[in-house]
Amino acid sequence: MIEKRAAQRHRVFKGATIAFEGLGVACTVRNMSTGGAAIDLDSPVALPEAFTLSIACDHSEHRCHAVWRSNKRVGIAFLQ
Repeated sequence: MIEKRAAQRHRVFKGATIAFEGLGVACTVRNMSTGGAAIDLDSPVALPEAFTLSIACDHSEHRCHAVWRSNKRVGIAFLQ
């Protein structure tokens, strides 16, 4: 399999929140790199074009957009 990512992802298990349109959706960050992450949602949720991923334990926020989706797992890229 050919790796297409620009930066290597590292396995993590961090609680996070996706915020958009005044809503907050809980998720779990499963792997992460400097350019993006893979997150698991508790249930399938329609995501907007762009949203904010907040990771409480890191005190970090990232503007993101979805790149791929497989049931409850979503691959996201961080916007610059």
